[in-house]
Amino acid sequence: MRAGPELPLVYDTLALDRAAERRNDERWLEQSRRSPASRVLRLAGLAVPLRRESAEPRLRYDSAAALADLPPERWIFLGMYEDAPLFVRLDPGGASAPPGFAELREVGALLPPAEAGIAACARALAHWHSRHRFCGACGTPTRVMQAGHLRLCPTCGLEVFPRTDPAVIVLVEYEDRALLARSPRFPPGMYSTLAGFVEPGESLESALRREVFEETGIELAEVRYRASQPWPFPQSLMLGFRARARAPELRIDRAELEDALWLSRAELREEKRRPVVLPRPDSIARFLLEEWLAEGD
Repeated sequence: MRAGPELPLVYDTLALDRAAERRNDERWLEQSRRSPASRVLRLAGLAVPLRRESAEPRLRYDSAAALADLPPERWIFLGMYEDAPLFVRLDPGGASAPPGFAELREVGALLPPAEAGIAACARALAHWHSRHRFCGACGTPTRVMQAGHLRLCPTCGLEVFPRTDPAVIVLVEYEDRALLARSPRFPPGMYSTLAGFVEPGESLESALRREVFEETGIELAEVRYRASQPWPFPQSLMLGFRARARAPELRIDRAELEDALWLSRAELREEKRRPVVLPRPDSIARFLLEEWLAEGD
């Protein structure tokens, strides 16, 4: 039996001390914004900066001078990284990443785990800020508070905090086969595990059973939680499960899926002989599949 994948998954921020107690410490923040020890991750829209001299993708940091005279809506205090303050600078972006920058989807799996987590956190916060510049209740421009972790409406007092959208994702098994499906949005040839967002009033388990039944007609018996993963595209938390189907007969919802099929470990183990393309290596879908593949003989 081969070794399975390890936890934590890509995009976790275990290396980052969020130092939330510093977000309202104006004196400390002002000092840190001028400190030579501080580092700044400058985003271009949602694209992350990369070091040009590095053979492998690595994040590029600016000095604290990059924060000089910036208004509060242009910077975020991310936390403490390697015992130094880490900030994010928010610069406008274009339709594509400018030179020296890359979309995180393209390089996330190639970055060191700590840097992938930092980039994911920065990207998710940048996306949240871009969607909450105005109050959702009265339309007034919001003010940035708590070093970029709160937007406050000065008119009606509405407080808006960064949000994470919970989504369930599951590897469904029947005997020695796994259920993979293809969405019209997927790259050519790619099949993945089933997933969907949790709706109001649902538990994770209820959402899981609903999504699988709606899309494939499969009823689940045993359901087992496995792991979670921050997914900054744009700002989700993926809750990963394994489950067993009561029966293998499929009834595919063609409005949601192009196809779904049962595949054995033998069909998926050898990359060159696979009938499908597996999900990206930085995804929890791939983690669930690799874990299942490692359990066979």
